[in-house]
Amino acid sequence: MTTDKNKPKKPNLKTVSNTSPEPTVEEMKKLYREMLLIRRFEEKAGQLYGMGLIGGFCHLYIGQEAVVTGINSVQQEGDTVITTYRDHAHMLACGMEAKGIMAELTGRKTGYSRGKGGSMHMFSQEKNFFGGHGIVGASTSLGTGLGFYHKYSNDGGVAVAYMGDGSANQGQVAECYNMAALWKLPVLYIIENNQYGMGTSVARSSAGKLYSRGAGFGIPGEQVDGMDVFTVQAAARQAIDYVRSGNGPYIMEVMTYRFRGHSMSDPAKYRTKEEVDDFKGNRDPIANLRVRLIQDEGVSEDVLKVIESEIKVIVNEAADFATQSPELAPEELYTDILKEVV
Repeated sequence: MTTDKNKPKKPNLKTVSNTSPEPTVEEMKKLYREMLLIRRFEEKAGQLYGMGLIGGFCHLYIGQEAVVTGINSVQQEGDTVITTYRDHAHMLACGMEAKGIMAELTGRKTGYSRGKGGSMHMFSQEKNFFGGHGIVGASTSLGTGLGFYHKYSNDGGVAVAYMGDGSANQGQVAECYNMAALWKLPVLYIIENNQYGMGTSVARSSAGKLYSRGAGFGIPGEQVDGMDVFTVQAAARQAIDYVRSGNGPYIMEVMTYRFRGHSMSDPAKYRTKEEVDDFKGNRDPIANLRVRLIQDEGVSEDVLKVIESEIKVIVNEAADFATQSPELAPEELYTDILKEVV
């Protein structure tokens, strides 16, 4: 017999709110700092890759910073996050240390996966970050599993599962939508639509709107401007509130744009210079927030320069830490392969 003492505690669920508070100046500066950290970290990673200090694949998040920054800002402690191989930004947003991430990128013992995961495969259980994943669509399937964990344990958490526009066409994604809807799993599916799956435009590869793919399963969704951190934040607040209230999954298609190629080896010749320049010149989420802070909120450039100097120090120290950390000994090839469970 199940007694009241043995029953799992019900989480303190929030109800869906239709209002989003205006961000304070301090909140704006915090968002600016977090986006700038991602930008400068990725730029440094690109430099180290060019120097031959980072091997394998490396996918940068430059241009897309408003997406993960806005969403993470409205998550709660205990929520879980999982994403694709374009993952460095998500680690930083979750609070993982820049030094440990950069050390992992350079294959050092001090990295989050002891130098064995590299760019696409590191995680932090402490920060509830369950990876970067190199298999297209895998983050959606595993993220649905995290949603099942939250539902099963009744802990009130939400699984935030990121995928790209290319992943959205995978068959396993439809299967996940069905399962999540059937069991009302607390999953927020984020489609980071940067408009190109590797080198193919979404217009050539994907029929219909990606956010509406869940309609047949009864999953609501919306398309959001991902180049404005406040738009992302407001939409994510409503979506997470909806999911956390026990209503089941939700889909956010966040329209964004990467300023670099698909990976470091991609020259991105499939895009016109005019298109890229337009996004860089007019839609840069960091530059636009900087202008707003100065012109609309009266924040002095000196205040922002202090933030920018602090970020520069953090990133440079991360690069120094990574390059000065020891590489793995050859015998490490045979460790961390099997975990015995008693």
